[in-house]
Amino acid sequence: MMRDVTGRLMLLDTASLYFRAYFGVPDSVKAPDGTPVNAVRGLLDFIDRLVKDHRPDELVACMDADWRPKWRVDLIPSYKAHRVAEERPVGPDEEEVPDTLSPQVPVIEAVLDALGIARVGVTGYEADDVIGTFTARATGPVDIVTGDRDLYQLVDDARGVRVLYPLKGVGTLQTTDEAWLREKYGVDGRGYADLALLRGDPSDGLPGVPGIGEKTAAKLLAEFGDLAGIMAAVDDPKAKLTPSQRKRLDEARPYLAVAPKVVRVAGDVPLPDVNVSLPHAPRDGATLEGLAERWGLGGSLHRLLLTLSASGAAGA
Repeated sequence: MMRDVTGRLMLLDTASLYFRAYFGVPDSVKAPDGTPVNAVRGLLDFIDRLVKDHRPDELVACMDADWRPKWRVDLIPSYKAHRVAEERPVGPDEEEVPDTLSPQVPVIEAVLDALGIARVGVTGYEADDVIGTFTARATGPVDIVTGDRDLYQLVDDARGVRVLYPLKGVGTLQTTDEAWLREKYGVDGRGYADLALLRGDPSDGLPGVPGIGEKTAAKLLAEFGDLAGIMAAVDDPKAKLTPSQRKRLDEARPYLAVAPKVVRVAGDVPLPDVNVSLPHAPRDGATLEGLAERWGLGGSLHRLLLTLSASGAAGA
């Protein structure tokens, strides 16, 4: 179960953001003992800027409890296969991440928990699926903050769902709505998943349909509406498909039968009962103070606390 979400909800693709923070903030930013905390402080700075600029009523840091779910791999074995570390000191299917980033993730989680920012990951699902389910259940507008274009499929102007895609830090965000998607890709949010599975995505290990690139996929979707319409056209000799398109799509039937479930984010994840309201004061001040001292979070944490406090005063 999940508590009702009725205000402006902001959903953070947390790993996407802390990866960007890690590579965007110098690793000279360190704790008193010399441990790099650039991802931790960078993420806190990101959240501070996002709350200041977009004033959400609710905020959720969505996590990858399983970044490569077995049920997706069972359908398409190549799914994210190239991201699996060649050396696995911890266990199988460990994602390859920079050595100085991995130790920062538990610190990020501890700081978010002490702040009182809802942090949600669900066993067997990716953060994208958590985001998809929160979005499906929201009754108010939703801002999804991610550097992952896969989530463009959730864009829905009628429901006020948009993706804020970081171009430079989070100070410069690309606001992705249906008009932007149509101009860039020729599809709306609902069509983006079909576009993605047809063209493929090497970064996710999705092969796509050989010979069907992004422009061709967009034209096919414009002509036939969706994947089901395209496959119906393959079976219709009168449909306006070139012989090569018909052949390639026909040969790709096994892939196209399973790809939608892999590419489309889940909307039915069993979410925990969490309070997603934006906190205006720390949930656990003593723990947060200890974390700040241990990891040298300094100005980054101080600025965020001031912003959260101010947001409470503004909403009073």
